[in-house]
Amino acid sequence: MPAHGKPRAYALYAHCFTCGKDVRAAVDICRALCMRGIAVLRFDFTGLGESAGDFADTTFSSNISDLLCAAGFLEEHYQAPKILVGHSLGGTAVLEAAHQVPSCIAVATVAAPATPEHVARLLGPARTMIETRGEADVMLVGRKFHFKKAFLDDLVSQQWQQNIHALRKPLLIFHSPADTTVDISNASQIFTAALHPKSFVALSGADHLLTRREDSEYVGVMLAAWASKYLGELGVKSAASPAAEGEVVVHTSREHYRTDVYAGTHVLVADEPQNTGGGNTGPSPYGLLTGALGACTAITLRMYADRKQWPLEAVTVHLKHEKIHASDCASCETREGKLDRFEREIELLGDLDAEQQRRLLEIANKCPVHQTLRSSEVLIETYLKK
Repeated sequence: MPAHGKPRAYALYAHCFTCGKDVRAAVDICRALCMRGIAVLRFDFTGLGESAGDFADTTFSSNISDLLCAAGFLEEHYQAPKILVGHSLGGTAVLEAAHQVPSCIAVATVAAPATPEHVARLLGPARTMIETRGEADVMLVGRKFHFKKAFLDDLVSQQWQQNIHALRKPLLIFHSPADTTVDISNASQIFTAALHPKSFVALSGADHLLTRREDSEYVGVMLAAWASKYLGELGVKSAASPAAEGEVVVHTSREHYRTDVYAGTHVLVADEPQNTGGGNTGPSPYGLLTGALGACTAITLRMYADRKQWPLEAVTVHLKHEKIHASDCASCETREGKLDRFEREIELLGDLDAEQQRRLLEIANKCPVHQTLRSSEVLIETYLKK
């Protein structure tokens, strides 16, 4: 769900073959949609992730049934989904399921096979064993899955080309020319079979699973922009900020430590590095604090130079933050525990004389954030909202 406000629409996301709802690409794409006011339900297909059931008993048709159940859940508890999104075989599945979801107004696929039967080729030599013995274990992406012959039979029975041609809904196809798992010719087949309106976006340099964050987030941003047209809205609109003028509102959910920071009408992201369990989707809180000191320094110098009409062209501030032992600081009054140490290097560009540069260095120490950090008394009042 968006962090605040009523969702513009609801979308349903189908993950890639043998993956799960929490694979990185799924999280990034859904988050990008959610940041633009579109609520998204992502779920695990039967026998995968947190879903019950036996994967060995599933088929492509059962995946479609799972999608329809998820769409029904949205309709019953929230709002029927208007957008269906699917990655890899999940993309092939949403192309099929869209016919049976009346609320669906647009469909998007990511690295989807044109035909479900394409998946059988990924089974390699095990395919012959499954067909001969009726079932077999197959190692995929380092994990063992049990397949039965019914899975292969179901793939062959799908009438994919006719179903795509009869879709008659706006279609957006994402695919990478570098995809070695599902060749880009699949995107061409889907595009050719579909009727207009249809669009294609090439994911240059991306792999099949969109393991690079810039690729998965790009899909989410482009998808939100494209969907806006069919939601009857112009352009990509972020949900309104919950912060009033002069107020900061911070929101985090269950996605590890990723946090949305709303400062007035502006949106920032904070997180923790991956080595501390975060997703590294934004600077850490200390990174934001250090950035605030740098920004305040640069703005203060800009204001002062403008007032004096000095030829200051640009200011660059390089900063580092660390915790040091108080005993290592000869000029500090505190002698026990640890202290925060900010290292600030200021680069001034412009035809400034030595006296002007010296004065600007003095002014840097007078910036408001600097004064706040150096203050011996900072009052922070905390209480629970009723």
